[in-house]
Order: sequence, then C-alpha cells, then structure tokens
Amino acid sequence: MNRWLALIPLVVLVALAALFVGWSLKRDPAFKPDALVGQTIPETVLPMLSGDEAGPGNLDLKTAGVGRPMLVNVFASWCAPCRIEHPKLLALKARGVAVVGVAYKDEPVATRAFLDELGDPYAMVLVDREGRAGLDLGISGVPETFAVDAMGRITAKQSGPLLDDADIARLVASMQAPPRSAPSPAPRPQ
Repeated sequence: MNRWLALIPLVVLVALAALFVGWSLKRDPAFKPDALVGQTIPETVLPMLSGDEAGPGNLDLKTAGVGRPMLVNVFASWCAPCRIEHPKLLALKARGVAVVGVAYKDEPVATRAFLDELGDPYAMVLVDREGRAGLDLGISGVPETFAVDAMGRITAKQSGPLLDDADIARLVASMQAPPRSAPSPAPRPQ
C-alpha cells in the first residue's frame, strides 16, 4: 500500500506535464494579442518630458494627437530593440508622421540621454515611470507601437521593433481616416 502512495506524486507530475504539452501544441507562437484595436486609446494622464525632467505639464494619451492621426510608440532607454527601431522612427518624423513617445518605466534623465544620443523622432514624449500607460495599453514589452486615428481610436498595433517597411506602411495607412463623401444638400421644396 505504501508503494502505491509513493507513486501518486509521480502520476500527478506526469498528468501536469501532459496537460502542459497539450496546451503548448495548440498555442500559436506567432499570435500577438491586439485587444485594444478598434477601441479608443486610454486617457491615461502622464507628465511630459521637459528637458531631462518629467513635467511640469501633464497630458493624456488621447489628447496628445490634438485631433490628428498619430503613432504612439512605447519605448525605453534600456531597451535594445528600441535602439534598433530608432532610425525607422526618425524616417517617419522626416515624412511628417506624428509619433508620440511613451517612456516606459524609465527615468527622465536616461530618456533624455537616449534621445540626445540617437536623435528625437517624437512630437512629444510622455513619461510613464510606474508603467500605468503600459498596463492601460496592455503591452507585453517594449517596444510596441499603436496607430491612432484622428478620433482617438486605435486602428493597428505592432508588438516588437518597427523594422519591416510593410509593417510601417500598414500602421501609417490604418491611422488615416477613410475618405467620406461630402453631404449633399437637401433638395429645396418648391
């Protein structure tokens, strides 16, 4: 009887391993959740980077676009992939694309040094020391980029660095409002 009791932990371990293997075989490793696509960008209020300090002004993510389409890029000075994508962000700025940076879990002094070293591609930088905006946006890591239309709706998301020109074109195209026909005047009664 004691021998059978000794086998119970082994049986439980084998059952858990079988469940884990079954789950991992069904999981798509390329799947990246886009939970906020189609929803309004969170109105998280963050201090703006001013020199190498946070503040004194605060701004929410939705207002940052000022009624224009924008890309919201979550980055950090300590993030190696953020350095790799930086030239693509500078190219977007040169094309006139508004990019708002969110410095995720970073110190303002380190953020300013990062931007001084590599160039500043951002229309503005918001400081997210505690990671509140990261939680509200549902990021899984940095960098992540969100395309936001003029109405403040998230239209696309890119997890990981912006390296592929096709991904960049997809983000920029998605944030542009679809053309609408002008309303026609109502016929006048005669």
